Amino acid sequence: MIISTEWIYIIMGIVCFFCSAYTFFDQANSRRIPSGLFYLIYAVTLLFGKVIPPFYTGLMVLAMVAIVAFGGLQKGSYNGVSADEREKSRKRLGNRLFLPAILIPVLTVLGSKLLVNVKIGSRLLLDPSNPTLVALGVACMIAILTAMMLTKSRPQTTFKESRRLLEAIGWAVVLPQMLATLGTIFTKAGVGTVVSGLITKVIPENSVFWVVFVFCVGMALFTMIMGNAFAAFPVMAAGIAIPFLIERFGANADQIAALSMFAGYCGTLMTPMAANFNIVPAALLDLKDKNHVIRVQVPTALLTLAFNIVLMYLLVK
Repeated sequence: MIISTEWIYIIMGIVCFFCSAYTFFDQANSRRIPSGLFYLIYAVTLLFGKVIPPFYTGLMVLAMVAIVAFGGLQKGSYNGVSADEREKSRKRLGNRLFLPAILIPVLTVLGSKLLVNVKIGSRLLLDPSNPTLVALGVACMIAILTAMMLTKSRPQTTFKESRRLLEAIGWAVVLPQMLATLGTIFTKAGVGTVVSGLITKVIPENSVFWVVFVFCVGMALFTMIMGNAFAAFPVMAAGIAIPFLIERFGANADQIAALSMFAGYCGTLMTPMAANFNIVPAALLDLKDKNHVIRVQVPTALLTLAFNIVLMYLLVK
């Protein structure tokens, strides 16, 4: 392929590397050395993760955890434009400011659907193993270039603003990768088998409702622990969905898979572990209560989970 997933990670690594460099030289940041080191290590994992042995990647992750644990991560100063200058720029550009943001989802969908089988010569244009991720990366690059042309900004502005957003997110930036790894570890460790054994002891095996109830609630709870429904699904599928709902009660596997993810997303709304959805928005909006987003979402999550349980029960029985 011409544009591979690895290239997207390399671009991310380059951006993160320049962000760490700005942090290292930020004299106003009293924690500039450990903060810069945190983002530098992250950049190295993105740039060279494919060739670094997993053991040493694990050591780097532990170093990042230690930096956060000992209070080494701190936001810096960014010397941005004044509020008046921002307001003048906003009035000058108007609704065109939304163009870069709109381009990202539009180009991602178009790229993943229309360019997935496109070849240049004998080589595929996009990585067939994950065309959506590659299309998203390309869309982000196009959006960045569009934003630079609209605002007449220099390339340095891209890195400086990336650094500001990266430091606003802070330690949560590495949480998705770590939680995905945790899901793999749980599956390899046979947690699903343990869950299955507990289910046979706790609930009536012939009760469709209680099996569905425990499965949906379990998906939500495991998602709250892992922060990702995709990480929770293999555990709960191996423990409950396959042996009980599909093999014993003859449920449709496609329906169970779709609804189980829906139940997991209810857990996503109620956990700080889902940093992308709950912690990052609070950080970017600079909310005083970092859990405010979660508190607002809990009622919706519980109602949706209840609906999901009833729907799955009606489809299975």
